[in-house]
Amino acid sequence: MASVVAFLEGKLRLKVNQAKSAVAPVGERSFLGHRLLPGGRLGLAPKSLTRAKERLRRITRRNRGIALERMIAEVNSFTTGWVTYFRHAACKEALREADEWLRRKLRCVRLKQCKRAKAIVDVLVKCGVPARRAWPLALSGKGWWRRSGSPPANEAMTLQWFAKLGLVSLQAHHAALQSAGNRRVR
Repeated sequence: MASVVAFLEGKLRLKVNQAKSAVAPVGERSFLGHRLLPGGRLGLAPKSLTRAKERLRRITRRNRGIALERMIAEVNSFTTGWVTYFRHAACKEALREADEWLRRKLRCVRLKQCKRAKAIVDVLVKCGVPARRAWPLALSGKGWWRRSGSPPANEAMTLQWFAKLGLVSLQAHHAALQSAGNRRVR
């Protein structure tokens, strides 16, 4: 490290930021939210995904008092830009897990917006869940997060339901960007 700093500062007259510079294995360092994977491919730095989830938590807070459609529009605004920034990173599995987590957060918001058991049943029945399966979920004393992961909630608020509301899938958007980039390269 010392010899590299001496060369950069002495010979090339560049300023080296000591706080950000380090000597470490390539896989342990991140640069602009990316990290290098074996084989030289770009990956997503874990801290980048953590920060994105924190931002999505703020957007999808259950007590915001806004319509689900508006919340989804805000989510889409953030996630499409974020995924576009990381379009060259190999992060298929991380994006799949983030998609599942985000949909569960939105299910949680939707259930909480109903407030009362009868309203929850009405929403679930409207989405195709039989009333005999909707009532136990609606009357459950479990928390909103636990309810949002239940089979009736997943059956009612499916991928198609979210697509109809306009939610953009992180994984699908990333795949579309990658295939568009591959077509341009050829």
